[in-house]
Amino acid sequence: MKYAAPAKLNLFLHVVGRRADGYHELQSVFTMVDFADTLAIKVRQDGQVQRLSDLPGVPADDDLVVRAAHLLQRESGCALGCDISVTKRIPLGSGLGGGSSDAATTLMALNDLWNLDYSRTELRDIGLALGADVPFFVYGRPAFGEGVGEVLHAFDLPQWWYLVLTPPIRVSTAAVFAAKDLTRNTIPIKIADFSANGLRAVKNDLQPVVLKAFPVVDQYLQALAAVSQKSVFGARMTGSGSSVFAAFENEIDVRAARKALSTEYQGFVARGMETHPLD
Repeated sequence: MKYAAPAKLNLFLHVVGRRADGYHELQSVFTMVDFADTLAIKVRQDGQVQRLSDLPGVPADDDLVVRAAHLLQRESGCALGCDISVTKRIPLGSGLGGGSSDAATTLMALNDLWNLDYSRTELRDIGLALGADVPFFVYGRPAFGEGVGEVLHAFDLPQWWYLVLTPPIRVSTAAVFAAKDLTRNTIPIKIADFSANGLRAVKNDLQPVVLKAFPVVDQYLQALAAVSQKSVFGARMTGSGSSVFAAFENEIDVRAARKALSTEYQGFVARGMETHPLD
């Protein structure tokens, strides 16, 4: 069986505090886009979990899809195993959530293939142990996120088009959050008072830290901003980078912006998704 694992964008990202355990309290609006990795999963009867594809620089035991399968085995007591192969399109270290999405798709697919009958809420709770973005992908629809990103509220969002550019570097999320000059006291937003119209007035608190450390991200952001006059709220960074994006109301405008960019800028055009492919 083959399954899609879509990328995500943080339409804004505020750091509103820091907890005693060192984790940061966040607020963000998440959306999935129709640019995805593809997972091929086959059930094994012997209980073994095997990764059939290679991910350069990532040992099999550290791969989130393998960890997700083992975690679901432990939680459920399931005696079945699986072969997993991942065809990667979402770049590593790009802020697009590829690894977390792969893990979430693994959990949802194996829940069906192993006949475990976990609810999505239960899978979200299990997935949090794999990373803060995993619950969003299991949630599977645009969301306003709080906590470390795991507290999710349904959020009405137009099905915009996005131009996403990804510089040829990887950014360490841990290093960005550890930066001394990161703003950690943005005033929280009340979700009841916030809508898609408010996205013009918010920002990504991680963006200044990344632009300072990685000039190429700033270069990509400036290039994107120069062709995004018709975008909904301008150009900004997603997550902890390195990707930058702009939202557009229609395909004509986003294609025109992409065409106006030099071919040296790596990226793609995608549309926002209302639900996860496994829904």
